[in-house]
Amino acid sequence: MLDMKFVRENPEAVRENIRKKFQDAKLPLVDAVIELDKRNREIKGEVEALRANRNKLSKQIGGLMAKGQRDEAEALKAEIAKEADRVDRLTEEERQVEQELHKNMLLIPNIIDPSVPIGKDDSENVEVERFGEPFVPDFDIPYHTDIMESFDGIDMDSAGRVSGNGFYYLMGNIARLHEAVLAYARDFMIDKGFTFCIPPFMIHGNVVEGVMSQSDMDAMMYKIEGEDLYLIGTSEHSMIGKFIGQQIKEDELPYTLTSYSPCFRKEKGAHGIEERGVYRIHQFEKQEMIVVCKPEDSMAWYEKMWRYSVELFRSMDIPVRQLECCSGDLADLKVKSCDIEAWSPRQKKYFEVCSCSNLGDAQARRLKMRVKGADGRTYLPHTLNNTVAAPPRMLIAFLENNLREDGSVAIPKVLQPYMGGITELRPKKES
Repeated sequence: MLDMKFVRENPEAVRENIRKKFQDAKLPLVDAVIELDKRNREIKGEVEALRANRNKLSKQIGGLMAKGQRDEAEALKAEIAKEADRVDRLTEEERQVEQELHKNMLLIPNIIDPSVPIGKDDSENVEVERFGEPFVPDFDIPYHTDIMESFDGIDMDSAGRVSGNGFYYLMGNIARLHEAVLAYARDFMIDKGFTFCIPPFMIHGNVVEGVMSQSDMDAMMYKIEGEDLYLIGTSEHSMIGKFIGQQIKEDELPYTLTSYSPCFRKEKGAHGIEERGVYRIHQFEKQEMIVVCKPEDSMAWYEKMWRYSVELFRSMDIPVRQLECCSGDLADLKVKSCDIEAWSPRQKKYFEVCSCSNLGDAQARRLKMRVKGADGRTYLPHTLNNTVAAPPRMLIAFLENNLREDGSVAIPKVLQPYMGGITELRPKKES
């Protein structure tokens, strides 16, 4: 959410930003919020004047009563009562105006960074750099669930009966591999100096509103019936929500946190064959990284965070690339974002496994987070987030890139301690 003062003073810059995001339907919102803001300030000014006049008249009434001028005092009392009714009506109008203003401000997208490429949607995202050599073996690579089934590692039929589509049972060594990746990702980030956290997995509606846009909320979040609680779609939601309404001491920044959580998502819409299996699901687990920092430090942290993802994946022998998200692919709160995509030798293309985002001060403004500087002034911090590892999607990249022709899967050295020293997985038919 933008600062209203900025919108008031820079309406054309806000309109141009909306055009760059190809959201022209939102252009009328700029004039709407400027008018609502103007009316809001008019109301506040009139209410302040009326209350000042009431105080003045109240003092006069005391003087008139002391002099025995009862009729004049009663006339002033009637005037005060009339003005009190006016204050009540204005106060109710003020509430409605502020509510409408807030609703519209939530819909206006954040100002994107000048470095963001301009494009309509994810088809116009820009490849920046590749890490590791993409390799296609001279043998056929099965679909990822077929690989898992060769180890008796997945049961989607039973999950369908128990929970419906979009759920799964992971079994045996595949389940162990899933947890090994999460444990390795956790320790990887701890070694980078991040503090490990396990957050609440449900959050209040005001926190949801503070951390994400309305469209994202409708497409993702599951609400608990009869409660002001939502299941989180990522631990970023509750980790940033941790600071709601808080004043942070400047010398405590940056906060660098890595959090584990299950994630729950509606995943609305139809998806192609490559998004079946465990690619796009309603429930998964994830290790996340979160940074809360000074505004001047946020771009440096953005650069560090996506590079951590590259380092993690390369340590498991998975080729990746960085893809810069274009303006039309940025969620409304984001200033800048990139995806880290892993190589799929079966599909002979890359697919998303991490998303790194700088949200500027948007979440901080919505959540009323403040930093108190050494000079006593307060300001809004910047917030950033990035995926460390999100199995089981990450398992797709891992299994495909470490699969051997005989159906076995090599376990990279970094994961072997988390797998009890196992160096490879072999299909059950060979066990």
